[in-house]
Formats: sequence, structure tokens, C-alpha cells
Amino acid sequence: MKIAIYAFSRQGCSVAKTIKDQYVSEVYTIERLAEEYSFLPIEQGITESVGQCFTRVDALIFIGACGIAVRAIAPYVKCKTTDPAVIVIDDQAIHAISLLSGHLGGANELTKELATLLGATPIITTATDVSGKFSVDDFARKHGCILDNLSLAKEVSARILIEDIPLLSDFFYPKEMPFGLKIAEELKTLGIYLTYHKRAPFDKTLRLIYPSLHLGIGCRRGASLETIQELINEVFISYELEQKAIKSISSIDLKKEEEGMIALAKRYSVPFVCYSSEHLKEVLGEFTASDFVASVTGVDNVCERAAVLSSGSKELTVKKKSKHGVTIAVAKEEFRW
Repeated sequence: MKIAIYAFSRQGCSVAKTIKDQYVSEVYTIERLAEEYSFLPIEQGITESVGQCFTRVDALIFIGACGIAVRAIAPYVKCKTTDPAVIVIDDQAIHAISLLSGHLGGANELTKELATLLGATPIITTATDVSGKFSVDDFARKHGCILDNLSLAKEVSARILIEDIPLLSDFFYPKEMPFGLKIAEELKTLGIYLTYHKRAPFDKTLRLIYPSLHLGIGCRRGASLETIQELINEVFISYELEQKAIKSISSIDLKKEEEGMIALAKRYSVPFVCYSSEHLKEVLGEFTASDFVASVTGVDNVCERAAVLSSGSKELTVKKKSKHGVTIAVAKEEFRW
């Protein structure tokens, strides 16, 4: 986590030093205190300095008055999905306040950690936290899920304070449902869908997309990105799979220089993992064997074995599909509550 700290007094700098000793961070203070504490000087105005940090850090911590923080960040606040966590701590470290991006930005959790470190009282004002109810934003951040509709996320957060929200899951359900959720029995309502599919089972569906799909791919030499993408699109449409749920691309090490594969991984911003034929042979399961593939690669199937190996699963979500010299298979990793 990248953290920028702003302190405006000698006592505030002392608090900042305590935080810096525990968290990797850069600390800014007024020029007359910067050299004394080996901190960075605020050479421009506070608002200009904060503007330079706002989009490149994960959290901003102000040690001083809330008013200073509010005025400093005001020109830059845009969206809960991109704004950093903002926390305010008084220079006596009596209170630690989660000011902005409490859930998706992680400000609430960081506030609690800082309060424990400093012996301060954490001030959390988000309604779901105050009531102890399930927070869909916080859940998405902690588990790496994608919220596909922020408007519905707000509606869920408001409704959950009044009644339990139904949850439908493509994965195992928890042994005990989080406070505010119930297992879905009725779909003609507002509900949460924890999924890797591209469908909406409720009348109003908030999808929590969990990146859990691992694509195993084989291809003839020089297969283009467009050719590989064409088959992926067809398979995902056919099986109603969500491309936002793709977590990795994998193949055999003979394909590690394939430009189409490399470009595909970049397109999805996921790892491109290559395995040796010996490693792929060790994968247990029933796979679509090919004598031709075995003669070329040394293993009877590349795409299915690679998908299963990457996912840690014991079975395939989609068995081998082929088109224009490209083969793909899909395996799903399990969600961990």
C-alpha cells in the first residue's frame, strides 16, 4: 500500500514518525520541520501538494484538523472506485477518523489499524459498519471482486439496513451467512450474485464478479491475438461466462514466446503462465487426449491440463474447444470466504 502522510505541527510529526516506522510511506510537513524530521517539505500550497499525490497513492493520512483535509482533497474527489482512502488523525492521536473511501478504498480497515497502533479511538461513520451489517463494497475489496453496478451497490447498502438481502452464489456458501444476507429463495427482488457468469438471475441483480477463471490455451505457431480472441468470445458467450472473471492465461513453455498469447494476457491484465510438458503430465484428471499434440509437445493435451493446473481445481468448467488452430479450456478456482 502506498501511503502519503501530511503533518502540520511538531506533535503531528511525532505521530507521523510512529506511523512511518510501521508503514512504508512518504511524509510531508511544513518547511521549518522537514529537515528536523527528515520529511519532505510542502513546497507548494497544501492543496497543490495533495493533488500530486491523490492519484498515485492508496491512502492519504492527515495529522491535523478535518477542515484542512477536506479543503485539500476537495478539488480531486471523483469516484469511490478510484479515490484513495483518506484518514484524519488529530495531532494528539486521540481520534482516528475514516473520512473518504471507507470500503472500496480501505479507509475503515486502515483507520482501525492506525487506531490500534497509536492507542486512538477509531471513528467509523459508514452505516453498515455502525450497524454491523454486511458491506458489499468492503467485501468486494477484500476478496478482489468486481462490482458491476455502483448504483445497485448503493441501493443494496441502503436496503440492507432495513432487511436481509438475498445472496445467490456460483461457489460454496459460507457456513454462517454474514449479518444482513440470506440464501436466495426468491428471485423477484433485489439480490447479490457472487459469480463468474454473465447473467442476472434477480429482477435487480448486483453482480459480484470473482476473477476465478483460468484459461488454458494451445495454438499453432504464430496464431494472432484476433484468432485466439475469436474463440474465447464464442466459448464465453456459449457458456454465459464473464470475461471480467478471467484470472490467468496458461499454456506449455513451448508457447512462451507466442506474441498472440502475450498480447492476450496484456489485454486482460492477467499473468501468462507457461508449464513444462513434464509438469503438465503430472496433472491428474480425464483429458481430451491427442496423439498429434503428444508428438509435438510431449504431452497429450495442453489446454485442459494447463487450465486445471493454474486453477488448482480437479475438474474443468469448459472442456477443450478448437477453432482455426487454437484450442482453449476453462477451469474455475474455488472462492474462499
